[in-house]
Amino acid sequence: MESYAHGASATPLLGETIGHNLERTAARVPDATALVSRHQRIRWSYSELDERVSALARGLLAAGLEPGDRVGLWSPNCAEWVLTQYATARAGVVLVNLNPAYRTSELEYALRQSGCRALVAARHFKTSDYEAMVAEVRGALPALQRVVFLGSPEWDELGAGAHAALPQLQFDDPINIQYTSGTTGFPKGATLSHHNILNNGFFVGEYCGYGDGDRVCIPVPFYHCFGMVLGNLACTTHGATIVVPAPGFEPGPVLEAVQDERCASLYGVPTMFIAELEHPDFGSYDLGSLRTGIMAGSPCPIEVMRKVVSEMHMEQVTICYGMTETSPVSTQTSVGDPLEKRVATVGRVHPHVEVKVVDHASGAVVPRGEPGELCTRGYGVMLGYWDDRERTNEAIDGADWMHTGDLATMDDDGYVKIVGRIKDMIIRGGENVYPREIEEFLYTHPEVADAQVIGVPDERYGEEIMAWVQLRGGARVDEDGLRDFCQGRIAHYKVPRYVKLVEAFPMTVTGKVQKYKMREEAIEELGLREAAGAGTA
Repeated sequence: MESYAHGASATPLLGETIGHNLERTAARVPDATALVSRHQRIRWSYSELDERVSALARGLLAAGLEPGDRVGLWSPNCAEWVLTQYATARAGVVLVNLNPAYRTSELEYALRQSGCRALVAARHFKTSDYEAMVAEVRGALPALQRVVFLGSPEWDELGAGAHAALPQLQFDDPINIQYTSGTTGFPKGATLSHHNILNNGFFVGEYCGYGDGDRVCIPVPFYHCFGMVLGNLACTTHGATIVVPAPGFEPGPVLEAVQDERCASLYGVPTMFIAELEHPDFGSYDLGSLRTGIMAGSPCPIEVMRKVVSEMHMEQVTICYGMTETSPVSTQTSVGDPLEKRVATVGRVHPHVEVKVVDHASGAVVPRGEPGELCTRGYGVMLGYWDDRERTNEAIDGADWMHTGDLATMDDDGYVKIVGRIKDMIIRGGENVYPREIEEFLYTHPEVADAQVIGVPDERYGEEIMAWVQLRGGARVDEDGLRDFCQGRIAHYKVPRYVKLVEAFPMTVTGKVQKYKMREEAIEELGLREAAGAGTA
């Protein structure tokens, strides 16, 4: 049997725009709570959210923006982020999501590359002075005609009293540009339509069993698909409540939000769940309202998943797999899946989506159980990278398959397992080594909180294996102890030659580990520059 599967569904795709879908939900459950932003003490019903969205959409159009124009949004999570997300969709304006961690060069690149005519921005966040950074780059951006800071009189005016007519839109219109997270080089602007992201949010909500009154705690960033699609759009397509615990991630406010708001669902990348489980007051929070949630963004350690199920009451937690370019989710575990499938795989293909696993060199579909590159096709595949036909053609082939760059296997039942990135695979002395396998083994050590494995240059073997390990509080094991733990339990060529104990890994703001930065740092620390330059890596 070949590694190909498609997701059949009795539920049809939604053939409508985001604005129309919100309107329908607001008409159905006008008094239900749509949004809770705890740090802002904001609670809006669906009718309030819908009215505010329409007012801001009219304000954007009255300010001279036209359907198809681009508007940047640069802010941490807040009520205004959600409002702007839906208002731009209703106005037909393309929302350009800007990473809250950007500094001036990244900000300038994204605004210029997307051709933003306007920017909505917070004034500051953590160590970022957004006002100062905008002032620094604005002169180099002739297309940027207007900047509105949240909380300013201009912001208040934008959402009040405008009477511009709302346009007739098509569901295939581009509505969102999301820049890939930059684990390698310059980000690319994935261009997504109403149809792409509305349907993906809807089917994610179906998998999680959302209904009226369910409250979903969303500590992941809205600027990323995880927050705005799996979070916001999954909620509003089902009449559920978006709960914003804080502007940025902190485990305490998340646990508090789940307890106080009686959340049924909690989202996070694995590092977030680890931080919550390790919180010194974890045991004092009542998390009994939780039943489901999503862990995504990077592969989930099996031991962490087991604890989330047993200690956080998330018996119906699901794992999602996808990428920005596919809106994002292509596969997901189901509530009814056996636990071993829910902890060891990323589930099966989503409704109305196709996946296949191919040999990276030949492009041929590989047999079930063999690793190859995961490709996906269907309604979720992006329209393309904004103004970048060359890189679009590199990613999407002539048969409309999106090439993910991820190494995966598919079993006889159609469950997909991600075994690594093609570029992360280590070739040691001719042996293919998948970092994920070693990471999973290291997680079984009782004193290991997290582990990441990379390949570093080696003159003899081409590459050697290095493990970066975070230990639990009070742990006593050292580097040699971890190597000893591996001996005799995994193949000799998989035992890390180098072990480094660390407090944290270099990460993107969405919690993706930047392995290329770890590799660069390791080359310097271990004196491997000569081996790296020998072309053996």
